[in-house]
Amino acid sequence: MIDKLSMFMALAREKHFGRAAESLGITQPTLSSAIRALEEQLGVQLVRRGSRFQGLTPEGERVLGWARRIVADARAMQAEMEASRKGVSGRLRIGVIPTAMPRIAELTGPFLRRHPNAGVSILSRSSDEIREQIEALELDAGVTYLDSEPLGRVQSLPLYRETYCLIDRSELGSPVGWAEAATRPLCLLTPDMQNRRIVTRHLVEAGADALPRVESTSMLAILSHVATGDWAAILPRALARGLPLPEGVRARDLTGEGHMVGLVVASREPHPPLVEALLRITASIDTFDQ
Repeated sequence: MIDKLSMFMALAREKHFGRAAESLGITQPTLSSAIRALEEQLGVQLVRRGSRFQGLTPEGERVLGWARRIVADARAMQAEMEASRKGVSGRLRIGVIPTAMPRIAELTGPFLRRHPNAGVSILSRSSDEIREQIEALELDAGVTYLDSEPLGRVQSLPLYRETYCLIDRSELGSPVGWAEAATRPLCLLTPDMQNRRIVTRHLVEAGADALPRVESTSMLAILSHVATGDWAAILPRALARGLPLPEGVRARDLTGEGHMVGLVVASREPHPPLVEALLRITASIDTFDQ
């Protein structure tokens, strides 16, 4: 049953029998046979079929939720038994919003020092992707915003408060307000990123239009425009400190309290040993030095 539910989860994730089979390292007929056997065992149709995968039935959507819980519990049990023999080991998958990447070592460094048999995979993800992939068991944990948009069914611990800077070629070094920042020709991240939505809200609250002429998913592309002297950008302070700013470009603090960034994991007890170890490390760090 556990194997069949895992295959069903892979099909729901990939939305394609061939890709799902490839991700599992099995043949497509083997996957199709397992899904049909699961349907027969449960007495309901789970998948809409035609010449290709057409989605899950309403019953399939409900079974998917159960499958994620059952498979998560089974994996947690296996990991706990292994940890009882070997200690905390394995690879922790952490999704991190791009703006938090410069600070992620402040969390993973202590974790890896405390658990030398463990490893981490640090994956750049949007806040929406972190929420969805934790629910789908594709991530063990995430570092994302805690106070801006709904988090879903997760447990959270705060790490640090993200504040913002105006990046430009100004000779001034004093803090600047959002309304003044809006008068500059701005390069911003794309609207699908939560940081951009936060910046947009601040600009609108300041009575300014949030209509940048340049949008990009790449920090390097944004900074290359700023380096010409014709553009400005609004970035988190941690990112401004972590990136090599072009010569002559400076970061000026923007007024305001900022937004909390923290660790999120699935709201599930007991946690797998790797996740429990990460939570203990996070709690011991308390809040990062600002």
